[in-house]
Amino acid sequence: MPEVSFEFFPAKTDEKAASLLRVAQRLTAYEPRFMSVTYGAGGSSRDRTLETLRQMSGKVATPLAGHLTCVNASRGDVDDVARAYWDIGVKHIVALRGDPPAVKGAPPVPYAPHSEGYHYAANLVAGLKKIAPFEISVAAYPETHPEAESASSDIDHLKEKFDAGADRAITQFFFDPEKFLRFRDRAVKAGITKPIVPGILPIGRASQAWRFAKMCGASVPDELKALFEGVDDLPPIRSRLSAVVVDRICQRLKAEGVEHFHFYTLNQSAPTSTLCTLLGRQRSHALVENHAA
Repeated sequence: MPEVSFEFFPAKTDEKAASLLRVAQRLTAYEPRFMSVTYGAGGSSRDRTLETLRQMSGKVATPLAGHLTCVNASRGDVDDVARAYWDIGVKHIVALRGDPPAVKGAPPVPYAPHSEGYHYAANLVAGLKKIAPFEISVAAYPETHPEAESASSDIDHLKEKFDAGADRAITQFFFDPEKFLRFRDRAVKAGITKPIVPGILPIGRASQAWRFAKMCGASVPDELKALFEGVDDLPPIRSRLSAVVVDRICQRLKAEGVEHFHFYTLNQSAPTSTLCTLLGRQRSHALVENHAA
């Protein structure tokens, strides 16, 4: 039975924070390997990320991971956040280069390393390992990072992150399992032996999923767009269709030896619960009852 892990984004209000905690407690029933909380562009959600992790600590029976980026921060600032994670019991960091905050109505701002900061994710991984024995996950891109010079250079950058001490890579989401499998083959050929975990996005509203895909450079097959045409306003059909489509992706990967799936939950429990069940993860009611207080 494959392992699973879940990703959340920090809530912006007390009401949404309470809702997120309930979602995390429900998903704990599937005994995930870890739950991670994202870190906004340019570190914009730093305080909310820390507060979310503090609220979850001790209230969910799952190891927690905090995201951390290099953008717009000195090494000292980044190191302080890492130490704050360690102090609240978060011993796992998802280490990312990160992207500059977007300005509404303006073109994307190119990434520029902070003059006194960690320049790239590999540097960040190496720095974190000097602070404490963190477990570290990094990002990988089955369809190549939008700023990479080439697919092969993108693999080289991934290898640098592993060589710096990363324990696993979690991929950007994708809608064609063959793209992940070909990427994994290229990584192995390049000498990468550590786990590459597929990032899976349960499809909620198709329009939202396609928008996310455009933002991060993930392709959407034409047949998938056609399949979801007109169902955004038909929630019962949409949820069933999404479960079937994404489960097919997961089952294809499982058949090719994938042993760990990372779900981008969008802070919702039902779609991810459905997919975990289809993967054979059985709910532990004892965990729910003991940590739902």
